[in-house]
Amino acid sequence: MDLIMGPWPWYVGGALVALVMIALIFLGKSFGFSSNFRNICSAMGAGNTCSFFDFDWRKQKWNLLFLVGAIIGGFVSANFLSANQVPEIAETTISQLKGLGFDSAGSAYAPTEIFQDLSLKNIILLATGGLLIGFGTRYAGGCTSGHAISGLSDLQWPSLVAVVGFFIGGLIMVHVLFPLIF
Repeated sequence: MDLIMGPWPWYVGGALVALVMIALIFLGKSFGFSSNFRNICSAMGAGNTCSFFDFDWRKQKWNLLFLVGAIIGGFVSANFLSANQVPEIAETTISQLKGLGFDSAGSAYAPTEIFQDLSLKNIILLATGGLLIGFGTRYAGGCTSGHAISGLSDLQWPSLVAVVGFFIGGLIMVHVLFPLIF
């Protein structure tokens, strides 16, 4: 039971991701969660009014099943298998976050100051972040999982460019914009 309840080492997760990617490459499939939005819209009939959604979504049923499994697995893990697991982060990071007003840093999985206090500022931050992520995913032709895991596994140049862009954007967000917002 300890094996299931506790966190797994990085090398176990990495090996499992590698095995899944090898299987997907062998089967001629590409992985990415953001493509499920297009699949769902196509299945709901959006292809009748927009050519972007006019394709055979049934060929992507496996990806939709993967999405459903990830949602169910996340729910089961968060509600039944985790004993209030909190990621270990450096003390300097915790003190910097507490200096920005995040007193839950180091003691909660997600910042409770944002996700449990739905003030107008937090709603605007979450909605704006969601819109930017959605736009960026579509503009980059995929999400971080699709590019960083699947695209790099296929040695795709656009995925390398996208991953470098994601990394630079993350650095700018953390070191420039995050302190300005909070």
